[in-house]
Parts: sequence; C-alpha cells; structure tokens
Amino acid sequence: MSSLVKEDLEKKLFKPLSQHLCEFIEIEFSVKDRYYLCVSVTKNEEVKIIMVKHYRIGLDEKYEVTKKWSLNDLQMIDGKEADTDNPFFDLHFKKVYSLEAYSCASKYAFARTVNKLNHAYLKKDLQIVNFDSTYINDDSIWSSNNKDCLVLMRICFYAFNLVCLSLCPLPL
Repeated sequence: MSSLVKEDLEKKLFKPLSQHLCEFIEIEFSVKDRYYLCVSVTKNEEVKIIMVKHYRIGLDEKYEVTKKWSLNDLQMIDGKEADTDNPFFDLHFKKVYSLEAYSCASKYAFARTVNKLNHAYLKKDLQIVNFDSTYINDDSIWSSNNKDCLVLMRICFYAFNLVCLSLCPLPL
C-alpha cells in the first residue's frame, strides 16, 4: 500500500515540483484528513521537508503542500524518549513542531532518511536526540535497505531474551 501512495505522491506532487521523493511517513495530524511528512531532494540538491495533506474528491486523490521547510533550517530532531516505543517527535526549526508518526518504526525511518541526506548533501551538525543511535546510523550491523523489519526483529530478539531470562530458575 505505501509503495502505491509513494508512487502517487511522486507522480502528482513531486515530479511537477522537479523533486525526488526520498521518504514519506504518515503522521497523525487531523482526525478527518491524512497527512504525510515527506523528505525530498530538488534538482539543485536541496533537501526539503514537506507536510502534505491528502484528501479525495470523488475518486480522485489530491495532495496539497501545507508546510515546507529546508533541511538546512532544521536544528534538531527530538524523539522524545529513546527508551520507550512511542511515535512522538519534535522538529526544531525556528519554531518547534510536535508531531506524531503513524508508528515508532516510521518515526525512525524518517530520522534515518534525514540523517542520511544530511550527511550526503549538507554535512552539517544536525542533532538527533532521544533516538536509539543503533537504528539511526548506517554504520551499525543492523543496517540494510529494509531497516523497519530489522528494528522489529531486534525488538523481538530483546523481548525473547527477557522471556527466557524470566523463566530461568534463580540459584538459591
């Protein structure tokens, strides 16, 4: 499903703007409308973070840009709590925007993409705080093209270990 939405976003919104859509996540912003937080790269190699409203008119899917920022203006991404599984995060520009991703995995996917594009295009000191750095940085052993599955696998691995340890008898 998400690949179809990405393809549709790319075709209807980003191609006409001469941009390449790198990543998008669904965010909880409104009860009746869908919103996506997108990261794109322009032909001039500028990285943009764009909030897009998705709505339907009849059978036609429509997308409207509601906010647009440059990655160069982003000062920090705050994941709120690194030790808990929560979808909340803040984007610090001149103003702080508190957002809720559809899932914790999508929050991490967004942060990984921003981090990767920052290293590729800007190389600025971008603060990414309150995230588990193992899942953000590409140099970890958990890196791959499908990082969300690996994040889930790692969480399952830790949970399995906790269950095993809790079942072990304590020595007297």
